[in-house]
Amino acid sequence: MIHPLRRSGAVFACIAVLALAACNTEEEETAAPVVRPVRTITVTGLAEADGPTFSGRVEAADQVSVAFRIAGRLAERFVDVGTELQAGDPIARLEPQNERNAVRSAEAALVGAEAAFVRADNAATRHRELLARGVTAQAYFESVDQSRTAAQAQVEAARAQLAIAKDLLGFTELDADAKGVVTAVGAEPGEVVAAGQMIARLAREGGRDGVFDVPAQSVSALGPDVAVRVSLTGNPSVFAVGRVREVSPQADPVTRTFRVRVGLTDPPAGLRLGTGVTGSVILEAAAGFAIPVTALKGEGEAAAVWIVDTRAGTVSLRPVEVATRGAGTARIASGLEEGDVVVTAGVNVLTEGQHVRLPGAES
Repeated sequence: MIHPLRRSGAVFACIAVLALAACNTEEEETAAPVVRPVRTITVTGLAEADGPTFSGRVEAADQVSVAFRIAGRLAERFVDVGTELQAGDPIARLEPQNERNAVRSAEAALVGAEAAFVRADNAATRHRELLARGVTAQAYFESVDQSRTAAQAQVEAARAQLAIAKDLLGFTELDADAKGVVTAVGAEPGEVVAAGQMIARLAREGGRDGVFDVPAQSVSALGPDVAVRVSLTGNPSVFAVGRVREVSPQADPVTRTFRVRVGLTDPPAGLRLGTGVTGSVILEAAAGFAIPVTALKGEGEAAAVWIVDTRAGTVSLRPVEVATRGAGTARIASGLEEGDVVVTAGVNVLTEGQHVRLPGAES
């Protein structure tokens, strides 16, 4: 029979041995480096720098809203959306009764003024002859002559009123001032329209723009006269090259994007008004490297990337200078060399000197 004290001692000895083994195992595990799998790219030079890409649409370079200069009831509208117009083609017409009556009234006023002038002129001629013979007084002649002058002024005023009335009558007809196509209408026959109210929107022929809403972080790459390749969404083979001609100085209050217009040079027929397009900035060939934006750690002067030492299997953080930063690609102006292996995913969880495992490497 084993003594109870001797059996307890054996149990405690076993427990001590197991605890010591567990401590040794923990120390070994702590000492072993943590190897993290990463995704990488190998840096290569840029034969032609790739710029940021944006989505937009095609609009007319010169688009105007045509309207009547006077208010009135819309009698007829001769166009609909898609109607092609030549210069001088009618667009709409107001009811002209009031304006025609105004013209008749002005014509009658002119006739009356001319008749009054004839009487005043005849009276002035007679009194001039009488004055020469000494029959009438100088003061009376001067009064008659002033009446003639006033009658002549009334004739000029009546002629001006007639011209104004005729202009107002002409304003009841709205014609196209240039060749183009109607893209929208703003009033229907029978409506009473105000002066200046849009009746139709006319996209004038002569140029097309690619219009893009660009986020604030990318608008710096779209300065004046920057070349942009604008291609049809879904069919990149249909494209035109243009240059930035207008950048909005103020961001949209809702989307916080900036409106950019790219004037297209010789656009193909496939780039119709309103079609969706993709714009890619064409940068001049320059020293630098393109990497995914996910490879960047930090922004501005604090931007850096993780470089993999393929021999040691470790990473080190290297500062870089970012030339441009788009939605998916960043162009690095300095800080990288051709052949560098750059980590592209998980950059925020790595530490200096950490061991990593490249794709395809053995565990």
